[in-house]
Amino acid sequence: MNLPNKLTLLRIILIPVFVAVYFIGVIPYNYLIAAVIFVVAALTDFLDGYLARKKGLVTDLGKFLDPVADKVLVASALIVMLVTPYGGSPILPEYCAIFVAVILARELIISGFRMVAAAKGKVIAADKVGKWKTFTQDIAITVLLVGAEFQAGLYTAMNIAGLIALGAATVLTIISGTEAIIKNASVLKGTK
Repeated sequence: MNLPNKLTLLRIILIPVFVAVYFIGVIPYNYLIAAVIFVVAALTDFLDGYLARKKGLVTDLGKFLDPVADKVLVASALIVMLVTPYGGSPILPEYCAIFVAVILARELIISGFRMVAAAKGKVIAADKVGKWKTFTQDIAITVLLVGAEFQAGLYTAMNIAGLIALGAATVLTIISGTEAIIKNASVLKGTK
């Protein structure tokens, strides 16, 4: 197993660690630690793709695991932030469930779309808007986690900034999903 695939596996392993730390309120600064774990996991996404392309280490295993790891990481973070942990309040207000639902729906739709394309021998790579979407989601999640750790004063501004970033990520999610389908509409026509 090459280094990019090991980094992807590390990201997958960090997901339950992130979730556990998030929910274990007796750990001092658990949200801050969860944010660090999330950032490390998100950075492996950048690093594994960079190394795979630069060193010619692209594998079928990596092509399969990388997008799955990315989606599970973001989905896990968004879902747990909607949940009320240990008698506290959730990081994401109830109305943010709409953002989460839109983001998750897009990921499922585009994953299915990519499977149909792959069956027809076509690869649909992430475009720039998709990459900005991922970056904005990662920033939003990180800012919200750090802001939740410090619920007073200036850090309230972090919570607001995180919610704005999540709103922006939702808009980018809609744009990138729509563009992917429009640019590759031929995938849905005819047979293989």
